Amino acid sequence: MCRRAIKLLFFSAVLGIPALALAQPAAPDAQAATQAQITALQQAVKAAQTASASAQSAGDNAWMLTSAALVLLMTGPGLALFYGGLVRKKNILGTMMQSFAMMCLITIIWAIVGYSLAFGHGNAFIGGFEHLFLKGVPIAADPQNFYSGTIPEQTYMIYQLMFAIITPALITGAFAERMKFSSMAIFLSLWSLLVYCPMAHMVWGVGGLLNSSNPHAAFPSLDFAGGTVVHITSGVSALVTCLYLGKRIGYPQTKMPPHSLVLSFIGACLLWVGWFGFNAGSALGASSLATSAFINTHFATATAALGWTIFEWFHNGKPTALGAISGAVAGLVAITPASGFVQPMSALAIGLAAGFFCAFMVFKFKSIFGYDDSLDAFGVHGAGGTLGAVLTGVFAASVINPVYKDAAGNALPSGGIDGHWAQMLNQFAGIGLAWGISIVGTLVLLFVVDKTIGLRLKPEDELEGLDLSQHGEEGYDLNS
Repeated sequence: MCRRAIKLLFFSAVLGIPALALAQPAAPDAQAATQAQITALQQAVKAAQTASASAQSAGDNAWMLTSAALVLLMTGPGLALFYGGLVRKKNILGTMMQSFAMMCLITIIWAIVGYSLAFGHGNAFIGGFEHLFLKGVPIAADPQNFYSGTIPEQTYMIYQLMFAIITPALITGAFAERMKFSSMAIFLSLWSLLVYCPMAHMVWGVGGLLNSSNPHAAFPSLDFAGGTVVHITSGVSALVTCLYLGKRIGYPQTKMPPHSLVLSFIGACLLWVGWFGFNAGSALGASSLATSAFINTHFATATAALGWTIFEWFHNGKPTALGAISGAVAGLVAITPASGFVQPMSALAIGLAAGFFCAFMVFKFKSIFGYDDSLDAFGVHGAGGTLGAVLTGVFAASVINPVYKDAAGNALPSGGIDGHWAQMLNQFAGIGLAWGISIVGTLVLLFVVDKTIGLRLKPEDELEGLDLSQHGEEGYDLNS
């Protein structure tokens, strides 16, 4: 009896129900009191659940806003410094202005129509106009929202804007030192609408043709943070653009070394740091998946820098700072589509492969065909993005991200090492579409802009440099 009484007292203390009510039949007044306490307990549990959900939303939102800022850091100052240091000193301001212009122009385009075309409810290829001028993009989190879940859709919108900004900015590396500023602004603004937005919708948008979260997708392609959407589109478009424009005056007979590797070094390191927002932020929350993407990003970058350095050491006889930072960027590019799907050892392999492959594309492939990709946008982003998309299909593991599930909710194999080699067909479909849209869309836009206002600088303006001919100022006043 003593043990029974102790148990009754324990449970009454936990549940807030008088022990007497459990030990003997309750009077009507006691029953009412007990029911009131049960109701109060249920309300307390519901309030705790609401508070927990609110805390998760706040934490996820804080991480996503931080990630958005990190991705913007990648364009300015990261890419601006990286590209700016690689050109000749007479072109540094003009080159940096191209990245800065994208930060301004794409923001306005995205707010008016870009977000709607990329993430509106359209068809399998493009979104609609439901979010024109950001109409119907809520500021409050909605767990039923296809995109955001625990964060406000406006947070998702501003995060995706940062991707839309850096993608066309990457293309500027291919035509560095030889395109008019006005032509660049019009060409890349149109490119963001006609190439980037459709590709973003197909890979990530509701009902997208390639969206792995879409059960009706024709070719569910795995692209966690933009291997096809960002890097293949920009890299392939970069190649098309430099071929269309032709070579810089004096290339390759005249040496055109970087004027400040110090600036490029700082820019590359900023890109590395900012890329954590790019990849880990694509988990859309402060979750274990974000941790996985963060780790994979760092591991792949380190091994890619090593791979490029080894290749260059054998090729040129010395390891260079430019080679190391170029390899790091190649690793960041290649791991982007795979970052939220693969295990850490796979990330090391992807990074090492990217370092060797992208170095080969820059040192060997480029010299064989003789095109003037000024800052190797295609050799790093086009080649690295394509390789990364392929290797994502090989190394994707359901233990990291169970993107495919059966009717009962059980995880299905994701990639080749899981036994799902058919995923490679989907990856190649995504790669093929990204290449095709980039080639056709870029050629059309280049032709239109060229025939209307012209693309290339006058020879005398190119010799004078972008800074003076396009902006009337110099990056360095050596006489002051």
